[in-house]
Amino acid sequence: MTRKLLISLFLLSLGPFSHAAVYQWTDANGQTHFGDRPPAKASSKEVRVNAAPAQADATARDRQQKMTEFLDQQQKEREERQAKEAKARQQAEKQEELCRNLQARLKHLESVSTFYDINEKGEREYVSEEENQQIRDRFRAKVKETCGE
Repeated sequence: MTRKLLISLFLLSLGPFSHAAVYQWTDANGQTHFGDRPPAKASSKEVRVNAAPAQADATARDRQQKMTEFLDQQQKEREERQAKEAKARQQAEKQEELCRNLQARLKHLESVSTFYDINEKGEREYVSEEENQQIRDRFRAKVKETCGE
């Protein structure tokens, strides 16, 4: 679009320099004529013609305005879409990191032979095998729910 605008401005600036010569002459009947070439059988003089400044008509301005608005809207939508995609990528990366951490913890839990609690005296109290299995099962369910695995 910028290219078209630059070309248009360039052509408009050439207007005064690129006009062809205009000739005026009077024929045998006394009628005045104008042309871009002098007549062969009559005397003529070159006439300077001032061209009216080029103006875009209202329809062209309206089209230009609508096109500008359309392009602005497209740019805005593109930026919004890119922002949403960036946010989605960031959330996916966070989810992947969380899943890697949970899977590492699950692997560690499965390698531990037994779990224990610390009582009020600061002593270890080992849990039963059944409670060990429940802890592992709950954590596996959490990993499956969070990571879909």
